[in-house]
Amino acid sequence: MSDFTFETTPRVICEFDGALQLGSLCNEFGAKRAVLITDPGLKQVGLIDAPYQALIDAGIDTLLWTRVEADPPESTILEAVKGAQDFGADIIIGLGGGSSMDTAKLVALLCGNPQQLDAIYGIGLASGPRLPLIQVPTTAGTGSEVTPISIVTTPTQEKKGVVSPLLYPDVALLDAKLTMGLPASITAMTGIDAMVHAIEAYTTKHKKNALSDGLAIRGMQLMTAHIDDAVSANPSREAREAMLQGSMMAGMAFANAPVAAVHALAYPLGGHFHVPHGHSNALVLIEVLKFNRDAACPQYAELARAVLPGERFADDDAACDRFIDYITDMVERMPFTRQLRDLGVTEADLDMLATDAMKVERLLINNPREMTFESARDIYAAVL
Repeated sequence: MSDFTFETTPRVICEFDGALQLGSLCNEFGAKRAVLITDPGLKQVGLIDAPYQALIDAGIDTLLWTRVEADPPESTILEAVKGAQDFGADIIIGLGGGSSMDTAKLVALLCGNPQQLDAIYGIGLASGPRLPLIQVPTTAGTGSEVTPISIVTTPTQEKKGVVSPLLYPDVALLDAKLTMGLPASITAMTGIDAMVHAIEAYTTKHKKNALSDGLAIRGMQLMTAHIDDAVSANPSREAREAMLQGSMMAGMAFANAPVAAVHALAYPLGGHFHVPHGHSNALVLIEVLKFNRDAACPQYAELARAVLPGERFADDDAACDRFIDYITDMVERMPFTRQLRDLGVTEADLDMLATDAMKVERLLINNPREMTFESARDIYAAVL
């Protein structure tokens, strides 16, 4: 067994209707002025009403900040920081998908210790302290509630990450009730996103370790067993809870064993064409699995045996190919488009996408097989 270091993750509370605890959690931190960061869509459907009221009932003076944008740009994050500073916030709560939680991380950091956002892109460049931070996911996909990463869209439409243990929240509150009304397409996109986290953590070239492997395996088992139920017309509570827990486990896995080429190729699609992150990952996933097939065959075989325990395979090659076919069939069942042209991408954009993907070196170095410009362009072309 290789040496490894596994960073701890936040206190996790997994409870149906658990968001009603937000007020008492703020009281535990001695907080009096909370900023609840979310997006306008959640406000519109009333999903934040009960959590917000729980804060008010507990005597917490609360600013509701609902201007989070998908793939949050620097300007939006800095607006949120200023709003929280002007309010005198002493605790930050992120409620929503990855964009809301990533924004909340940086608001907590930059309010706790003001610093230039564009100076801390990269690994370990941020400085603390930060304000107390609670994350409440409303999708089962990003795993942002248990990771030390926040992704930002720069003014040049690049996706850059702030990576620091300071971004681990204090509390991750998993309330499956908040995901019960999630549309099937979003459930599918975020669910595949979470599976990518697990797959890439399990096959990463760097920092792969026994603890992340266990989390990735269990996360995959939960999600593959329940995603079809979760995207059905009447998803069960059991499926919603399993997806939320599986996503969290995958998040814990990739927080310690980093993701790779799927994410690197997905980021330009989000930056230039505003494709939701989970959808971007799903679009390139199968072609990247095929590209990595020979380099990652033993790991794909192990994943096949974990998620298909009733099947028997002649050897690792057979198990590896079955895993790729299994994930391919799953993605094809999901209710979203699988072609780039349906999202506005043309042949003329492929060089630009591949060029930008090559800039995400912090992830490409983790891929089991070296990814070149030509390889990246071929993958985009295959799903055009």
